Amino acid sequence: MTHQKPHLPEKICPVCKRPFAWRKKWRHAWEQVVYCSRDCAGRKRKAPPRSEPVAS
Repeated sequence: MTHQKPHLPEKICPVCKRPFAWRKKWRHAWEQVVYCSRDCAGRKRKAPPRSEPVAS
């Protein structure tokens, strides 16, 4: 049986578009947290944001 934490706030990472939940290490800076990981924070400068395909 896994421990579920449904009461934690979530945000959506603007790079990978995945949801990520509050973590204890972010408790003092949750409002400033934008990316889910250092990897995504690094990719924000290198890759353009994913765009949806344009329907013709």
